[in-house]
Amino acid sequence: MIKIFERWVDRYFTDEEAILIAVLLVSSVVVLVTLGVVLAPMIAAIIIAFLLQGVVGKLEQGGVPHIAAVSVAFLLLVGSIVLIFLVLLPSMWSQIINLAGEAPKMLKQTQHVLLELPERYPDLLAKEQMNQLVAAASAELGGAAQKVLTFSIAQLPILFGVLIYLVLVPILVFFFLKDGAAMIDWVGSRLPNKRPLMQQIWSEMNQQIANYVRGKVMEIIIVAGVSGIVFSVLGINYALLLAVIVGLSVLIPYIGAAVATIPVALIGFFQWGLSTDFMYLMLAYGVIQGLDGNVLVPLLFSEAVKMHPVAIVLAVLVFGGIWGFWGVFFAIPLATLVKAVLTAWPTAKTELSGQNIEQASIVLKEP
Repeated sequence: MIKIFERWVDRYFTDEEAILIAVLLVSSVVVLVTLGVVLAPMIAAIIIAFLLQGVVGKLEQGGVPHIAAVSVAFLLLVGSIVLIFLVLLPSMWSQIINLAGEAPKMLKQTQHVLLELPERYPDLLAKEQMNQLVAAASAELGGAAQKVLTFSIAQLPILFGVLIYLVLVPILVFFFLKDGAAMIDWVGSRLPNKRPLMQQIWSEMNQQIANYVRGKVMEIIIVAGVSGIVFSVLGINYALLLAVIVGLSVLIPYIGAAVATIPVALIGFFQWGLSTDFMYLMLAYGVIQGLDGNVLVPLLFSEAVKMHPVAIVLAVLVFGGIWGFWGVFFAIPLATLVKAVLTAWPTAKTELSGQNIEQASIVLKEP
C-alpha cells in the first residue's frame, strides 16, 4: 500500500510548481470554508469588480483615462444599489407580505382540492393519509407565513450586516478597479519567476470567469425584465416577485427552470384556475424559458461549457453546499477551473514519454 502511494506521489507531484499549486488550492479552500463569512464583503467586492471591469475596459478603449473610467463604473454601481434598495426591494417586500397574508386562503383552496381526491380515486388514495398530508402541509405553510409577517426588531443584526455591506463593498470595489492590476502584479512577484503551469491556468480561467460573471448577470436582468413585462401584461398577481424568482432561477442549470415553474403555476392556478388565462401564462413562461436556453445563452456565452450535464449538476450541489449562493453562482467556473487544473497537471509519465521520444529521435539520427 505504501509503495502504491509513493508511486502515485512520484507520478503527480514530481514538479515543484505542481506542489505549489496544490498547496495554494488547499489553502484557498481552507480559508474560504473557515473564514468565508468574515471575508464575504471582500469576495462580493471582487465579484462585482470582475463584473464592472468590462465597463472600465470599454471606456479605456474609447480613450477615457483610467481613473475617469473607474469613477463612471463606480457611479453605475452606486446608482444600481440605490435603485435596488429604494425601488425594487420595497415593492418585492410589499408583494411578499401580501402573499403571506393571502396564504391561508390559498391553503384552504388546496385543502379542498386535495380532500376531494380520495373521493374521486378511492383505490389510489386513502382519506386518512390525505388528511395527514394536509395537516402537515398546513403546519409548515402556516409557520412560514407567520415568520414573514413577524419580521421585526429581531432581524436588526441582519439589517446591520446589510448596512456594512452597503458601505464597505462599494469602497472595496472602487479600489479593486483602480489598483487591481497593481495588486495582481504584487501577488505575482511573490510567486516563482518561471511558472508556466500557473500562467496557463490563469490565462484560461481569468477571461472565462469574467465573461461568465458578466454574461450570467446580463442573463438574470434580461430574463427577469422580460418575465416581469409578460407577467404584468397577463395580469398575474405578484408579477414582480415572480419575475425575480424566474430571473434568479437561471443561476442553477437545468434545475432552476423546473423549480421556478412551481410558484408561477401555483399563483396562476389560485388566481384563474384551469382557465384560458392560466394556459396563456404557462405558454408564455415556456416561451421565455425556450428563448433563454436556445437564443440568449448562446449569444451571451460565446464559448460553450464543454461539460457533461451530470458534472454541472454535481458542481452545483457540491459548491452550493460549501459556499451557498456564491457557490451556486460560480459552480460552472469552479468546475471548469478543476477541469483546467486536471488537464494541465504535469505527470512523470508524460515527462518520461517526452524523454523517450527525444532519445529515440537521437538514435535515429545517428549513422
